[in-house]
Amino acid sequence: MARITLDQILNAVQDDYIGICIACGNEQEGVEPDARGYECDDCGKHKVYGAEELLMMTGAIQSFTGVR
Repeated sequence: MARITLDQILNAVQDDYIGICIACGNEQEGVEPDARGYECDDCGKHKVYGAEELLMMTGAIQSFTGVR
C-alpha cells in the first residue's frame, strides 16, 4: 500500500476530479469525488478513490483510532 499524506489528499480535493490510487500513490485525473475502486492508469489495480472519498475515509479512521 502506498503512503499517501493528508496534504496530498487536501491538494487533490482543491483540484477538480482528481483521484489517488491507494496501491501505488498515482494521482489520476477524471475521477469523481465519491469514486471507489476505479482502475489505476499506472498499476492497473482497482484501488483509485476520489479525493473527497479518501478525505472522508481518513477522517473515519482518525475517529475510530484516535489518531490525529
